[in-house]
Formats: sequence, C-alpha cells, structure tokens
Amino acid sequence: MSTRWYPIYQRGNPQLRVFLPNFWMKIVRPELKQPKNVVQFSCSLEMTKHDIRNYLEKIYKIPVVDVRTRIAMGKTSEDPDFGFVKKAEDQRLVYVTLPKDMTFEFPNIFPEEKKDKLKEEKSLDEAKNNHKKFLERNKSRPSVPGWYSI
Repeated sequence: MSTRWYPIYQRGNPQLRVFLPNFWMKIVRPELKQPKNVVQFSCSLEMTKHDIRNYLEKIYKIPVVDVRTRIAMGKTSEDPDFGFVKKAEDQRLVYVTLPKDMTFEFPNIFPEEKKDKLKEEKSLDEAKNNHKKFLERNKSRPSVPGWYSI
C-alpha cells in the first residue's frame, strides 16, 4: 500500500526495489491508567485494525488478543500574534490488548538521580527567571524576534 515510485525492472540486473509501507506506529504513554496487558500506540490515520494486528504480529511477533482504535481530534488554538485559528493534525490512538499472562510496563528512559537534580533545578529556575525578564522587556513588540533588540 505504498505510493512511492520504484525503479523500472531491468532484465539481468539486480533489483533495486524495496517495498516500504507508508504506515508508522509509535508507542505512547497512556494518559489514564490502563491494565497491565494493554499497550497504547499512536499511528497513521490510514491504518485499519487489521493492518495494526498484522503489523504487530508479523514484524514484532507480538501475540495480539484485541485491537481497539479511536481518532483523537487535534487541538485548536488561536495564534497570539496574528489571531488566526490553528489546528493540530488528528491522530489515531490504538489500544492493543495482549494475552493475560503478558504484562507491559512503559520503560523508564530517564531515571531520576537526586544528586544531579538539585543542580539542574537551580539552573532551571535561573533559566525561567531570565526568560521572564526577556518576555517583560519585549512585551510591547510581540512579532519582533528577540535577537533584534539592543
């Protein structure tokens, strides 16, 4: 189901064709608490339940019991400088249920270390204060870049 153009077949030469799908999936940390055997993904809007099941079973060899999907509407917001309305893209959220004996825990990519945390908090507070001063200084000129000021 790809819309990409591939090189024309030439007899005798090695083939340079690689068929890549236009689909993508990424694992998402759930906003609400889920059971241990439910994993949440975000994927392209074109994917169906059958595509998702095949994708996980064939590529990653994950046994899938059930697949539920929903389309989350993108957030709308008003541009603070010019006043027009912006809308983020919609996304399909997928809830994949694994067998009862399997559990999934979202990996802890950033472990907390208390020693470095104090130093980081001080530098973070300092950066926040500097940013507030910068915003106060340029409050009357919302669409002028910050590097333009003297």
